[in-house]
Amino acid sequence: MATKIRLQRHGRKNYAFYPIVIADSRAPRDGRFIERIGSYNPNTNPATITLNFERALYWVNVGAQPTDTVRSILSREGVLLMKHLQGGVKKGAFDEAEAQRRFDAWKAQKDKATESFKSSEATKREQAAKQRLEDEQAKNKAKAELVAQKKAEAAAAAAAAEAAENATEEAPAEEAAAE
Repeated sequence: MATKIRLQRHGRKNYAFYPIVIADSRAPRDGRFIERIGSYNPNTNPATITLNFERALYWVNVGAQPTDTVRSILSREGVLLMKHLQGGVKKGAFDEAEAQRRFDAWKAQKDKATESFKSSEATKREQAAKQRLEDEQAKNKAKAELVAQKKAEAAAAAAAAEAAENATEEAPAEEAAAE
């Protein structure tokens, strides 16, 4: 039986997530599978990957063929590197402790790069939010000045109209007093 490590599509239209499964190569994409070893969610930034490392390594070692996308996921998570290191141990190039040390050093470097990316993205989001707030405050201030100017013009027009009305009322009263 030829086994494949592949993605199953789940989720709604334009918002898919993918369980990573071991399946017979003849089974339909979203159909029957042997084992679920993780999931891949490309909707987050960066993409969220959960993977049962030991089971993925087991299946790669027994000959399960990953699809192209799953191969890149396994490579990013270090499964293929560990398979490579285990091959070096079998050949006698180095021992198991050295292989584990190399893998841990690689994983620490990878985690550090991921963390720095996440922090830079968070900083960018905070700066964008701060800039939007400043822009909105500037727009509100300009709008408030415009409203205040219109109110002042309306008040001046009302005062002028009232003054004109008072002047017309005082004129007949002065004419009556003059007579």
